[in-house]
Amino acid sequence: MTMKKSLVLGVVAALGVSVSVATADVDENLPSYERVSGVSGNLSSVGSDTLNNLMTLWAEEFANHYPNVNIQIQGAGTSTAPPALTEGTSNFGPMSRPMRDSEMRAFEDRHGYPATLVPVAVDMIAVYVNKDNPVETLSMEQVDAIFSATRACGHDSDINTWGDAGLTGGWTNRDITIFGRNAVSGTYGFFRENALCGGDFRATVNEQPGSSAVVRGVEQTLGGIGYSGIGYRTAGVRVVPLNGFEATGDNAATGDYPLARFLYIAANQNPESGWNPLEREFFRLVLSKEGQGVVHRDGYVTLSASAAERFRTEFNLD
Repeated sequence: MTMKKSLVLGVVAALGVSVSVATADVDENLPSYERVSGVSGNLSSVGSDTLNNLMTLWAEEFANHYPNVNIQIQGAGTSTAPPALTEGTSNFGPMSRPMRDSEMRAFEDRHGYPATLVPVAVDMIAVYVNKDNPVETLSMEQVDAIFSATRACGHDSDINTWGDAGLTGGWTNRDITIFGRNAVSGTYGFFRENALCGGDFRATVNEQPGSSAVVRGVEQTLGGIGYSGIGYRTAGVRVVPLNGFEATGDNAATGDYPLARFLYIAANQNPESGWNPLEREFFRLVLSKEGQGVVHRDGYVTLSASAAERFRTEFNLD
């Protein structure tokens, strides 16, 4: 098994849950969320742009149960989550990657214990092309040769035109225009590590401040290509199969789709006093049938009932 294929499987194994953690639909065995009394106040979320839609939809679902709760959400990028959580200016830090060692140390230095990262969904990073682009599939080596300056994955030459990627006819000499995220994004780091084999992006990448902006750039550029979360797919783009595998929940679960990852919400759980009621109930909603229904509707891959139960137990959410 390659390093890329084992990425999600390795994380799942490390968390002690089965490979069926990623399912295409909502698991009917997930518990329904039940409202509790005495929950009101303010919550704030600072972090991942990838999770911005999910956090907004979860907040709306939460407000259906608790209309007296106000939730403020900012989605500037994953790297903004740890500092806000460490400084106490947010309750939640949505992240499209785990915390770096330096981020966790900063939190522990301030609070005396580590931050808690709860897996909440599975995402697939999609490689998007314009809807009129006929490319059928790309290998990961080709993806690296398109996006990187270093070709660390081993392709023998740069890919600068769609003819270099195997297209013919009017596409042979069409230049490839590249769109991507900026360095504050967890998606940027994930793609660099897993699609570029740790290499460097080309200087010609059109860096965008948000996931939807990447997709819009590809929509508006016939020869465009870009990477973004699967939840940002629109009618104006196509998701290219990678190594012959489409970006589906089943292929994420087996590890055949090479760019799958967990999405997390980081939070401050004091090991002595535990969760405050607002934060605990928000997480319980996210890990419920209703919360994972939001995941499915927003185009991401849901957690199975067994995975959600494991996370509720592990993170003291029962």
